[in-house]
Amino acid sequence: MRWLFILLCLSLTANAQATATLESPSIDKVLVVKSERRLHLISHGETLKSYRVSLGKQVKGAKRREGDRRTPEGIYWIDWRKTSDKYQLSMHISYPNARDQAYAREQGVPPGGMIMIHGTPLDEEYPEWFFHTLDWTEGCIALKNDDMREIWKLVKDGTLIEIRP
Repeated sequence: MRWLFILLCLSLTANAQATATLESPSIDKVLVVKSERRLHLISHGETLKSYRVSLGKQVKGAKRREGDRRTPEGIYWIDWRKTSDKYQLSMHISYPNARDQAYAREQGVPPGGMIMIHGTPLDEEYPEWFFHTLDWTEGCIALKNDDMREIWKLVKDGTLIEIRP
């Protein structure tokens, strides 16, 4: 009788794990398409969710140097995250990559850094929807705070992020 009980418990545990896996598939890539102002969460080549984003104030072109207010373009990683008093939650993008560093070195300029995916500031003067309708960052990728909380839960550190023009 004990063996039957143990077998039943193991079966229920395996079933619960399988159900949890089906409910929250693993995100293996984040794709940002700047021209569409969209961030896509991808699992095994299939887009599971998409979000509207705001970008750097200078939208056209890839980030080339510190202070150019452009959002990078290329292949990077989500390499760490933090909570932020100003922007709620934020996830760091591994900009600059080797190509970005080489270009900046050739030009004799600093490549910049601290490019993040983050939420929208809580500002008494400007409501969240105000930020969500324009490109306002210094080169980061910004989302509504509800969307950022969802991405925070779904995307793990070490996830690939591709940023396209």
